[in-house]
Amino acid sequence: MMRTSTSLLRAGARASCGRTSMTIVPRAAASTHAISKPTLANIEKRWEGMPPTEQAELWMALRDRMKENWAELTLQEKKAAYWIAFGAHGPRAQPPPDENRKIALHTAIGILVSFVIFVTIRSFARGPPSTINKEWEEATNEILKNQRAEPITGISSEGYTGKGQVQSPPKSQ
Repeated sequence: MMRTSTSLLRAGARASCGRTSMTIVPRAAASTHAISKPTLANIEKRWEGMPPTEQAELWMALRDRMKENWAELTLQEKKAAYWIAFGAHGPRAQPPPDENRKIALHTAIGILVSFVIFVTIRSFARGPPSTINKEWEEATNEILKNQRAEPITGISSEGYTGKGQVQSPPKSQ
């Protein structure tokens, strides 16, 4: 659908006519005609099922009609233009009624699968290293004290009463 303005038509006519004077009477565009009632009937229910090209054509026709005097628009055209611009379709559509249930179900499945993977990996893992026991951690405390690590508030500070690195039970024999 090609749209040309009246000024382009005048310029083309002047160029083709040469020096002769020609009066061009601007014609009203086809958009001044009201859009048929069957086209706009029940647009709220038909819009989602319409092909995108048909949606675009209808919106362009309504847009062209809205460029003119709005008093000339029919009530159906006004309602259709408002619904197409602001109606509950596309990103503003209502979510399906079972959407929350599906989200909860898929989240639970994801957590369950994660737990199964975690348990499977843990079952094939080796035990803790030999250095994770109370004796090694106490030795680490002594090394940190000799190196004066964290002398202000840490293990090497005066009056420190914390456990330091000790967090494991004694080594079982």
